[in-house]
Amino acid sequence: MNGVTPISCPHGGRVAPAASAPSSGVRIDGHPVATATAVFTVVGCRHLVDGVPHPCATVRWTPDRGGVLVDGAPVLLDRTSALCFSAGLVPQGPPVVTSAAGEVASR
Repeated sequence: MNGVTPISCPHGGRVAPAASAPSSGVRIDGHPVATATAVFTVVGCRHLVDGVPHPCATVRWTPDRGGVLVDGAPVLLDRTSALCFSAGLVPQGPPVVTSAAGEVASR
């Protein structure tokens, strides 16, 4: 995954990495590789509980042990386990990651 991989919450909100320092020269399709240290936020979630808005706010990733590391942090893959959470840290379900083949490069 990279910073432009399409990700949404289970309720249709858009998930994107918050601004952070890019990793080393490892890139996918010219974009920095996403790692488990990145903070991902959700915008536009329309989740309701009993008619009251309870939108997803963040995504927490749980990478597999022994995976690929970039700058010491696990690389996020389209199959990496994750959950979306509300601002009150209530689990709201897994994000939906749209995978696409990409070209990996390193300098």
